[in-house]
Amino acid sequence: MKKVFVSGCYDILHAGHLQFFEEARAHGDYLIVSFASAEVLWHHKRRKPSIPDDHKRVLLEGLRMVDEVIVTQGHDEGLDFKEDFLRIRPAMLLVTEDDKYGALKRELCAQVGAEYRILPKTPPKFAPVSTSSIVRWVQAPTEAPLRVDFAGGWLDVPRFARDGEFVVNCAISPLVSLRDWPYEKQAGLGGSGAWALLNGKDGIDSELDLGVGWQDPAVIRETGLCVWRSGQRPALDFKHNGDFLKGRMAIYWTGTPHDTPGAADLPRDYDRIAESGRIARQGVLESSLEVLSRGVDLYHATQLDEGMDPLPDLPGALARKYCGGGHGGYALYLFSREAARASALATTASLRPIELFCRV
Repeated sequence: MKKVFVSGCYDILHAGHLQFFEEARAHGDYLIVSFASAEVLWHHKRRKPSIPDDHKRVLLEGLRMVDEVIVTQGHDEGLDFKEDFLRIRPAMLLVTEDDKYGALKRELCAQVGAEYRILPKTPPKFAPVSTSSIVRWVQAPTEAPLRVDFAGGWLDVPRFARDGEFVVNCAISPLVSLRDWPYEKQAGLGGSGAWALLNGKDGIDSELDLGVGWQDPAVIRETGLCVWRSGQRPALDFKHNGDFLKGRMAIYWTGTPHDTPGAADLPRDYDRIAESGRIARQGVLESSLEVLSRGVDLYHATQLDEGMDPLPDLPGALARKYCGGGHGGYALYLFSREAARASALATTASLRPIELFCRV
């Protein structure tokens, strides 16, 4: 009988594990699957397994291609199965191409005359996943906010970042979900960041890979009215519940989508953008709608100089600006009073109310 041996954590079984077991079983007559016990997992990775060891063992034993399951107890990193392997003396140890302990395992195989073989990656039968991605999917919320930015935008893009400057934004409701998205798409409200969060992803790296900034996924994950320090990665300066904004915000659909990556390298006045962020930050510190509006208006002035179309005047509006990269999408309006917003909503079909969303 030719026994083959595989090892791993197999913390959350998925289709990729089953495919690996099937391919391993094809190399022999008897497949032994070992997995690190909860004690070993804690010793090496400082985390607990997703399910108790006895439950995981039963699940593995129930697979048609698995003949034997071993729960390992060894503390040698990468070789927690060493004692069992030397006892069983299998004919082959099979690993994946990303095995990090190849040298140690080859040496172990030499002690019993076993073959060390790397299984090449084959096209998966399903879209590949990992245990960590499954955990993120399980933990993903069913709803998420979008966001509006007040001032300092573009200073979250690493190549435009400035030490000592700030980005000011907030998360908004109504919320969105994978089944209900009550906003226009490509709208400058951070939809890609919300979509990533709803799908169990962080979103920050994917935004940076697009050549844009991190503020969308950062504030959507954090929620509230946030002041961020400009830099390579999100660093929260402070957070406010935004109560002084209640009943004062609305967004106006310009009628055309926008493209933030396409606008990233257009010339713009970063000195004034940085100044707008400082003013808006002071407005948040003082809970002052008037000071915050001055920061928003200054930022909007830079947008007009960049070539964006003027936004309509609405009675009672203290400030306005395009959201996100501008040149289309939604525009943010701040109103002096709730009654002024209500009046504008009644006369402007493309205007809709939003409220700050803060998860404690």
